[in-house]
Amino acid sequence: MNDQTETSVIFEALCARAEAVRRPRTVSPFIEAGQVAAAIRTDRGNIYTGVCMDTASSLGMCAERAAVAAMITGGEHRVTHLAVLMPDGRPGLLCGACRELLMQLSSDSGGIRILTDREKGSWVTLAELIPDWWGTGRFESLDKMERSHENE
Repeated sequence: MNDQTETSVIFEALCARAEAVRRPRTVSPFIEAGQVAAAIRTDRGNIYTGVCMDTASSLGMCAERAAVAAMITGGEHRVTHLAVLMPDGRPGLLCGACRELLMQLSSDSGGIRILTDREKGSWVTLAELIPDWWGTGRFESLDKMERSHENE
């Protein structure tokens, strides 16, 4: 299977999982949830999902961050692919806070493929959405530290 075909298969699986949890609902008089859903795939091939939670007091959470929380709870932190489905069911791009959180997960987060058009199968990388990210140097320092400890 070539890379383009594999990526298309992965995105279709992510969309199916996101569609399965994207159900707008009222949780309480203060919380609405499920209008937006996200599915992420890890480097181990596992898929985690999340839905948005909008609250009356700004304590809500984006679907992407809910999916990341589920992934971290599952013991993983390296994302390879992400699909976000908006209220109309079409792919959407993540907000700045979600972009930042994903970049902070691992040194290879810039390569995360994010679905932009389901019909065309087009996508962008996280690095394209957040170029010249401020934290790259911290990962480089950590990598150097880890290599020096391996040589001891």
